[in-house]
Amino acid sequence: MSDQARRWEGDCPWKRVILKLSGEALADPTGENISGEVLKNLASEIASVREVHAIDIAIVVGGGNIWRGMSGSDGGMDRAQSDHMGMLATVINAIALQDALERAEVPTRVMTAIGMAQVAEPYIRRRAVRHLEKGRVVIFAAGTGNPFFTTDTAAALRAAEIDADAVLKGTHSGVDGVYTADPNTDPDAELLDDVSFLDVLSRELAVMDSAAIAVCKDNKTPIVVFDLMTRGNFESILGGAAIGTLVR
Repeated sequence: MSDQARRWEGDCPWKRVILKLSGEALADPTGENISGEVLKNLASEIASVREVHAIDIAIVVGGGNIWRGMSGSDGGMDRAQSDHMGMLATVINAIALQDALERAEVPTRVMTAIGMAQVAEPYIRRRAVRHLEKGRVVIFAAGTGNPFFTTDTAAALRAAEIDADAVLKGTHSGVDGVYTADPNTDPDAELLDDVSFLDVLSRELAVMDSAAIAVCKDNKTPIVVFDLMTRGNFESILGGAAIGTLVR
C-alpha cells in the first residue's frame, strides 16, 4: 500500500461496511456503564457519514463495559453461562446506541442472535439485508448467539453473511492502528499501514481474535483498524484517507 494520503482514487469502492465497536468504547471515564456523551458523538458522526456517502452501515457492538465472559470464567463461573451474560450486555449497548442514533434522525434496527422479541428483532439474514437496502442502520447484538465466540468473530461472520465490503474496527484508549508491539509499553513499536491476514496470524498481532481473522481471510473481507475516538476518522476512511491499518 502506498503511503499516499488516499487508499484509492475517486469514490469509495465500498458500498456496505460493518463498524465494529467494543463495549469499552461506549463507556464513561471509569471504563464502565454507558457514556451518553460518547453515544451522542458517535451517532452524530454516523449521521454525517450517511449524508455524505451512499454506503450501507451495519454495526456490531460488544459488551465489555458491562460484562466480559472471560472475566466471569476466570472467577470460577461456568464459561458458557458467563458468555451468555456477555451477550445480554451487548444487547443493552445496542439498544442505547439505537436510541442515540434515532435521536440523530438515523433510522435504526437492532437484531439479536438470541431471541428477545419484546426488545429487538431476531437476526434473519435476508431481513437484515432488506433493512440495509432501505437505508436503515442495523445493529447486530448478542454476538453469534454462541458461547466461546467473541463479538469480533460475530463482526467477521455478519460481514460475510450480508456481503459487506469491509470491517471497520474502531479502537479506543488512543491506539490508532495495528502496531508491531504494544505501543503503551514498547517505545519502539511501529504502526503498520498495511498488513496481510497471514502476517497478523503468524505474528499474533493485536487486531481481532484468530477466528475472526480467519473468517475475514477466507471471505477476502478487508479490515481497517482505526481510532474511533478521533472525530472525523470514520468519515475520512470512507473518503479514502489512509488512516489506521489496513489488513487484507
